[in-house]
Amino acid sequence: MQVPLPQAFLTAPIAHRGYHDRTAGRVENSGAAFQAAIAAGYGIEIDLQLSSDGVAMVFHDDNLDRLTTAHGPVRLRTAAELGRLTLAGSTNTIPTFAQVLTQIAGRVPVLVEIKDQTLTMAETDGRLEAATTTALKGYQGPVALMSFNPHAIAHLAQLAPDIPRGLTTSAYDPADWHPLPADLCARLCAIPDFDRTQSSFISHEAADLARPRVADLKAQGAAVLCWTIRSPEAEAQARKIAHNITFEGYPAPIIFSQISHRGPGV
Repeated sequence: MQVPLPQAFLTAPIAHRGYHDRTAGRVENSGAAFQAAIAAGYGIEIDLQLSSDGVAMVFHDDNLDRLTTAHGPVRLRTAAELGRLTLAGSTNTIPTFAQVLTQIAGRVPVLVEIKDQTLTMAETDGRLEAATTTALKGYQGPVALMSFNPHAIAHLAQLAPDIPRGLTTSAYDPADWHPLPADLCARLCAIPDFDRTQSSFISHEAADLARPRVADLKAQGAAVLCWTIRSPEAEAQARKIAHNITFEGYPAPIIFSQISHRGPGV
């Protein structure tokens, strides 16, 4: 069953990993970045990784090195251990997904990216998907789930059929996606799993929005989001095709989409 993306995801720009600004102490995927997005009226995009004890954690990278003083894979630490790690350039620590949902409390839409736990776009064990849906039980605000890994979205179609889901998509240039093999990149760039995963939207690489497959999906009623916009000029170009943007690095204006979106099957 396809679940249309709620209109809330199309009416205000979506702040990439929250409305972050390290110079102001608002690090990506931190409580401070989320609070700033809420105050500005932006939607929020977040990333989920899995702790060693099966808790969905809000963190982008597979490894801790870039954003903390710790080292090694996120997946080797418990939620409690991760929660004690301070994000570099911030006083915030790594939050659980449940903590972030409590903070946002339905005030703005939340676009959730399930990070690929296999690192090869292979079939997943479903643990992060299950942890995600568990944290969402009883949540009342607008939320949508997405992943680059189609297998993760297929799991979510079974675990949470009533939550809108989509695919994060790309041009999949093999040079940018090493170690994915070129043949897999060629397959994924054609977005062949949209129907199989019962998706209702894509979030596509902004530089590749002119791809014919994007136009085909849009014509079929799919919502088209894009990542990641970093200037007003890039936003103006993206909005010629995309219904909404995910942005960072500048104060994106809050405007209503000028592109009609009917939703699948309407």
